[in-house]
Amino acid sequence: MKILVTGGAGFIGSHFVEQSLASGQTVEVMDDFNDFYDPAIKRANVAKFADCVPMHGNDIRDAEAVLRVVKAGKFDCIAHLAARAGVRPSIRDPKLYLDTNITGTFNLLEAARLAGVPRFVNASSSSVYGVLKTLPFREDLALTQTISPYAATKLAAEQLCSNYSHLHGMRTVSLRFFTVYGPRQRPDLAIHSFTRAILEGRPIAQFGDGSTRRDYTHVDDILGGITASLGYEGALCDVFNLGENQTTTLAELIALIENALGKKAIIERKPEQPGDVPVTFADITKARALLGYDPQTKIAEGIPKFVEWFLRTQR
Repeated sequence: MKILVTGGAGFIGSHFVEQSLASGQTVEVMDDFNDFYDPAIKRANVAKFADCVPMHGNDIRDAEAVLRVVKAGKFDCIAHLAARAGVRPSIRDPKLYLDTNITGTFNLLEAARLAGVPRFVNASSSSVYGVLKTLPFREDLALTQTISPYAATKLAAEQLCSNYSHLHGMRTVSLRFFTVYGPRQRPDLAIHSFTRAILEGRPIAQFGDGSTRRDYTHVDDILGGITASLGYEGALCDVFNLGENQTTTLAELIALIENALGKKAIIERKPEQPGDVPVTFADITKARALLGYDPQTKIAEGIPKFVEWFLRTQR
């Protein structure tokens, strides 16, 4: 299979490229190496495969450039992992998120249609569930209200995938990722930023009373779900949760990082932030049954593994 991976220099994307190459797939990457966080980190992410994988430095908002790459590549699948990510930044600059995550996804779907790419895997987010009270979150729940521009763009991208499946016969799979962590996690995300701050003796910002809960998912398990979706032959358009099916409070997460580092955190308590949801919790029954998704890394094991990687990279 020949795959175009958008966002292939990012956290999840670079891992997916490496795994795909190891399994014998042919891969090309599209990533504009923007400055949402230090581009040098992204360069380091692709260092192992940059010499053997074609790298297209295009912005997915550029429809003409996207079409050129997709037509020339003759791809069997587009794995669309590129996005402007994060709830809080999306509140500060919603237009950027709409342009990138909605228009960018449209550009890729339209290029796939014109080039005859038969399969499109779309990275979505648990944020689409908003503040639903029904737990755990199931894929068939009615999604009537998102509470951040980021979440709205991810739900819109899912709907665009649905359109292209219905109108053009394209197989699309949207994967709702639940708080992914692991080696190469973006430096702005909680686990990474908390680890660095605790190690350096700086305070960490705890928004709220520490009771918010997340379904933290190790990147290795996410990769299993993405890979399984490449061969999915069920419904022409489908959606799956990829999580661990367990929740951890913010206070428990901080304690796990403290234990792994052997050092206590200095906690600076702050008000809850607009756009943040109180809980995410994935029902993964559907992904288990139809994708063979079988997450293995519980948070109590995953945090020490992350800290080990973090400490090794600081030397």
